[in-house]
Amino acid sequence: MLKQRIITALWLLPLALFGFFGLEGHAFLAFISIIIALAGWEWARLAGFDTQLQRVIYAAVTVAALLLLNSSDAWLLSSLYVAGAFWLLAIAMVVSFPASIACWGGRLGKLLIGLVIIVPAGLGLQVLKTLPQGNTLILSLMLLVWGADIGAYFFGRALGKRKLAPRVSPGKSWAGLFGGLFTSVCIAAGLAVYLQVASSELVLLLLGAVVVVLFSVVGDLTESMFKREMGIKDSSQLLPGHGGVLDRIDSLTAAAPVFALLLLLSGWTLP
Repeated sequence: MLKQRIITALWLLPLALFGFFGLEGHAFLAFISIIIALAGWEWARLAGFDTQLQRVIYAAVTVAALLLLNSSDAWLLSSLYVAGAFWLLAIAMVVSFPASIACWGGRLGKLLIGLVIIVPAGLGLQVLKTLPQGNTLILSLMLLVWGADIGAYFFGRALGKRKLAPRVSPGKSWAGLFGGLFTSVCIAAGLAVYLQVASSELVLLLLGAVVVVLFSVVGDLTESMFKREMGIKDSSQLLPGHGGVLDRIDSLTAAAPVFALLLLLSGWTLP
């Protein structure tokens, strides 16, 4: 397993870095569309659709929705608001699991939920890329999410006794959550110094980082919830040793649209 993880990481990391930071314009949108298509293909399985035709059709629908909503600033912004509202609702879904299963709407409901989870994630990344200092914004988002994951792992291992959401993800603890937040706040402070953020804006930046990280945890727990309901460990085996695409971007599905929405609400404008 370790050998597979290393081999996959050796080709996946350079590919991801080139896609996120080396591509621009339509090429970047095409790159995001591929990720969204793969995530949609995996989500169809989580929704209970197992045939390849069903999964490919759903993948095509997710990409079509991404391109359609990205074609209008009004639709794009509305999609981010919908995503923000959904992720607030997702907190209640995770906390009340498995009772919340009754509210999902069956297989068709899970397909709709998948669109609200996957498509705005792609739109959020597209927004970040088109804003001034787009690559810096995407890097900042990833550093926050990665920092939260790393901090949660080490703090959870050392201090994690009280479980965060045992019915959804037994491995996560409150110590891990607060450790991840602490790590990400330190990263955000470092970014503020590097980017020479005014002291008057520092508190808002740190609060924004906390919000983004908290929602990244909700994104992670939400995918875990749907996988647990289906009785599977990984969304697919597309990435040997790492599971599926959704397993790699579960935190970003919530963090990306929330981060983009916070930037737009704080005064950043679309080109």
